[in-house]
Amino acid sequence: MDIVISILLLMGGVLVLVGSIGLVKMPDFFMRLHGPTKATTLGMACLLFAAMAYFSQYGDGFTLKEILISLFLLITAPISGYMLIKSAIHHRIDSTQKTTGKENIEED
Repeated sequence: MDIVISILLLMGGVLVLVGSIGLVKMPDFFMRLHGPTKATTLGMACLLFAAMAYFSQYGDGFTLKEILISLFLLITAPISGYMLIKSAIHHRIDSTQKTTGKENIEED
């Protein structure tokens, strides 16, 4: 069980790091939003599942707190990312030439 917990912790840490690097390195708002909504959400879920496994084995037993937090993150992060993109499109925030999918934006 310790190996599974260690793997989940490493995967979570790497995914959070990749999402954070993507947030800093991407050139425009639309690309910057991709890292945190994908990699960081999955990384936090891995970290919370590792915490759930650890505390169910060594702590006070199985609790639903980590599952509820993971579900909350997995549901709200994509929705908040979608709403931020929708707001950026509404306010006509500029993007770089490398940003794809701009031709799919419908005018109001």
